[in-house]
Amino acid sequence: MKLTIRILDEQMLRIEQIASQLGLKKSDVTRMVINKFVEDFHCGRSETKPYKRIIHLLGVAESGITDLGQRHREHLIRKIKNRDR
Repeated sequence: MKLTIRILDEQMLRIEQIASQLGLKKSDVTRMVINKFVEDFHCGRSETKPYKRIIHLLGVAESGITDLGQRHREHLIRKIKNRDR
């Protein structure tokens, strides 16, 4: 199938640069981008809010400080003072 689109000059320039770097045709790069968009849209990623996309990363790291949420200001001040020494 054939599709004709109009894009900004700067977008075309970027597609040409990418195609040149990868040794591909502009149409190949364009198809890759369209495929990625369709895949993301099909998987619901286009409708997912950024927070939901990273929720699996939240709470993964631990500081070892049990009261960090309640006394964060005190811990921050202590950290800053110790850095100056």
